[in-house]
Amino acid sequence: MAENIASPTNALGDDELRALDAHWRAANYLSAGQIYLLSNPLLTEPLSTEHVKPRLLGHWGTSPGLNLVYTHLNRVIKTRGADVLAIWGPGHGGPSVVANSWLEGSYTEVYPDVTRDLAGMRRMFRQFSFPGGVPSHVAPEFPGSVHEGGELGYCLAHAYGAAFDNPALVVACVIGDGEAETGPLAASWHSNKFLDPVHDGAVLPIVHLNGYKIANPTVLARLPRAELDALMRGYGHEPIHMSGSDPAEVHRAMAAALDLAFDRIAEFQRAAREEGARERPRWPVIVLRTPKGWTGPREVDGVPVEDTWRSHQVPLSGVRDNPEHLRMLEEWLRSYRPEELFAPDGHPLPHVLACVPEGSRRLGATPHANGGLMLRELPLPAPEDFAVPVERPGATLHEPTRVLGAYVEEVMARTSARRDFRLVGPDETASNRLDAVYGATGKAWQAETLGVDEHLDPHGRVLEILSEQLCQGWLEGYLLTGRHGLFSCYEAFVHIVDSMVNQHIKWLRTARGLTWRAPVASLNYLLTSHVWRQEHNGFSHQDPGFVDHVLNKSPEVVRIYLPPDTNTLLCVSDTVLRSRDLVNVVVVGKQPCFDWLPLDRAEAHCARGAGIWEWASTDDDGDPNVVLACAGDVPTLEVLAAAKLLRTHLPDLKVRVVNVVDLTRLLSREDHPKGLTDFEYDGLFTRDKPVIFAYHGYPWLIHRLTYRRAGHGNLHVRGYREAGTTTTPFDMVVMNDLDRYRLVMDVVDRVPGLAVRAARVRQAMADARTRHHSYIRAHGTDLPEVTEWTWAG
Repeated sequence: MAENIASPTNALGDDELRALDAHWRAANYLSAGQIYLLSNPLLTEPLSTEHVKPRLLGHWGTSPGLNLVYTHLNRVIKTRGADVLAIWGPGHGGPSVVANSWLEGSYTEVYPDVTRDLAGMRRMFRQFSFPGGVPSHVAPEFPGSVHEGGELGYCLAHAYGAAFDNPALVVACVIGDGEAETGPLAASWHSNKFLDPVHDGAVLPIVHLNGYKIANPTVLARLPRAELDALMRGYGHEPIHMSGSDPAEVHRAMAAALDLAFDRIAEFQRAAREEGARERPRWPVIVLRTPKGWTGPREVDGVPVEDTWRSHQVPLSGVRDNPEHLRMLEEWLRSYRPEELFAPDGHPLPHVLACVPEGSRRLGATPHANGGLMLRELPLPAPEDFAVPVERPGATLHEPTRVLGAYVEEVMARTSARRDFRLVGPDETASNRLDAVYGATGKAWQAETLGVDEHLDPHGRVLEILSEQLCQGWLEGYLLTGRHGLFSCYEAFVHIVDSMVNQHIKWLRTARGLTWRAPVASLNYLLTSHVWRQEHNGFSHQDPGFVDHVLNKSPEVVRIYLPPDTNTLLCVSDTVLRSRDLVNVVVVGKQPCFDWLPLDRAEAHCARGAGIWEWASTDDDGDPNVVLACAGDVPTLEVLAAAKLLRTHLPDLKVRVVNVVDLTRLLSREDHPKGLTDFEYDGLFTRDKPVIFAYHGYPWLIHRLTYRRAGHGNLHVRGYREAGTTTTPFDMVVMNDLDRYRLVMDVVDRVPGLAVRAARVRQAMADARTRHHSYIRAHGTDLPEVTEWTWAG
């Protein structure tokens, strides 16, 4: 029964109640059928073991509650003409979403072979958790979904991301009480302090308390009512409670709860949009208590199942071996009275569909869940409007991300009316030199403001919160509903979202194979404050391994860019912001960096992804003695400094300098669509000459990317080898043997004939490293020959 709910203005009539219950029973029947049945979908003959799947997979426990929410959201959408997107948080709730989208017809629209009749019902049952079929959790294959239900914790963040800049949308987010125990979900409750009631939509959390996880009780379900209320109110919500197990009472209570919630949402938005109200709304949250495994077997083999953890997955697991279990399964399925819900040909009867909205307002057909349909091209400025002049390489310095900040400010300005671009980051926009963006928009903020605060704006489109997971979840929800964005983060701490980006990459890879899903804007990371310039913060801030993690994933979906200077960063940014269905990782420093390439050369170099820098090379005849390769801004500086030392000390040595911007170019074309062919790779790096490769991150990644290349045996990689502390910038590269002096020593060691002829050169380089160690300990800063170095080649 309903608890603390105002009397609904539109009480359910008996006919509407019967129609809602019929729809709910139909969804329950179809959900259970997907878990168990291989054939005989309408039980037109007595159930036998041949009709049951050989492997019983799926999760029944959450399904009745999800079906209840789906049924009643249909009613609200239809009666109010509302635009609603549903986020299904409870893990493995797939049977419910498939069942309901099949009932409303959206499933058949995207999968015409799964017809809305007896044959289609049989196909739907067979394919669930079956080889070649669909997964047991909500996934890209499911119409109406923008949320991967396999990993818990992110549904509420995704819901807010979907609501940002979607003023007409209500995002109903069902939060499982198991999921509510995760850290990301706990942080997500603070999202309402960033939700603008004027320009954003609304999020309606529905906390589904069915009491149990897979084998244990859930924390929220066991809290006293007063304590749970205090928690929800402390998060800034006004709880609407409802609970029960009698279907008729629960239907009436659920209808009243949703009516009340939608009325409150409408009033908050009206007050903000029409009257200019500035007080932060106490948005509603529905606390829904229903039994786990509701309407399923109450007791099996003498132990309780319904309303216990035993109903979490498959309540009757022995139906193929135990005749009593088979009898109970048939009794359970027939309890929904399928003959009252479906015609003999399997089509849902009219009264079952009475609550279902039409067209794109159906939850499975909303374009917000297929965001590529709503995506517009970003009005990007031309990189030349922001490019820095480069008369000669290595003569001037700029902070790459500060220049990019001006570029992003212009993107923000050009999207100010359409509001479809957001910058997210964990409290680091200014630290990462992107603060020019505040010239176009402020930081979203709905909580208290003080006189000392800067750039806070209730309508701002920069999102900062000190939770990388929340930033990631917001941006994923924003992108998947048809908008664009950029995630700026310290390199070392982006690892916090390793698992989340893994799920997003899997989503994109799967979605690419679904012709009905339109491409969405790419997830773009800007990783700065990187390993080589975290010498002041020390070892804890030094980790370049996010690139390794991403490159382990689906190759057709990921790109890694290491622009060596400001103009290449502008070119790369233009590329990634135009791209679709990718995860792009851009790693670049925020400190002053030498300008190497004018814009026209930068554009050509980025288009190639990897190329010879002729102006830095001395292999005029195209037959080098050694190749100095580099990827990353600091490795590029050290390679060029080494090349200059070699010109001075070994002028007859023919050196080729190769810079890599797009790391995926090192992969074989067979392994990555952007990979170099063997012919192209050999042309750059040669098949038989030593290659000294200075790399931004962990050196073994370069070996892994190139292990099948003909010249791999000649490849020697220097990079970060987990040596770090609080020290000077140049000492960081010396500690990791990435410095210019070590690179020259590597050349002497690896070019045939140099070991004896250039012994004095090698000794001088070793002495320079010794001099460096003494100097920084005496002066606290790097050698003048390092700090005052320029190319002047």
